Amino acid sequence: MDLKKYKESILYLVFGGLTFLVNMITYVLFTRVVKADVLVSNCIAWIVAVLFAYVTNKFFVFESRETDLKYILKEFRAFVSCRIFSGVVELVIIFVMATLMGINDLFVKIVTNVVVIVLNFIFSKLIIFKKKDISINNKRDDFTYN
Repeated sequence: MDLKKYKESILYLVFGGLTFLVNMITYVLFTRVVKADVLVSNCIAWIVAVLFAYVTNKFFVFESRETDLKYILKEFRAFVSCRIFSGVVELVIIFVMATLMGINDLFVKIVTNVVVIVLNFIFSKLIIFKKKDISINNKRDDFTYN
């Protein structure tokens, strides 16, 4: 079995798992220790997890080596924009299932993370860290979504 072929997917699963842990630990800390609201805690956990995920996805999973500040800011903006979409999906599911339906918030949080991980992989692979065709786009500071 050629693991190089699946390297990116395997690394995404590893760092996605670590991002999940960062998200869950932050969420539990804020809901159980700080006693913050479920939705507020989810937003805080989302912010921490997105920052962790950006760094690990950029350097370890998709190996985006560009370090020019202008490029990084554009890349980060694209990353956060896509994560906002999946974060809103997560927030809506938690609101409906945990707040309105009364289902255990930790269970709901775990279930929503599965949905979010899949969405985020698709966004990262196809939009944010997509490998550029050098012959078409050879300007260093030209960041495009294709």
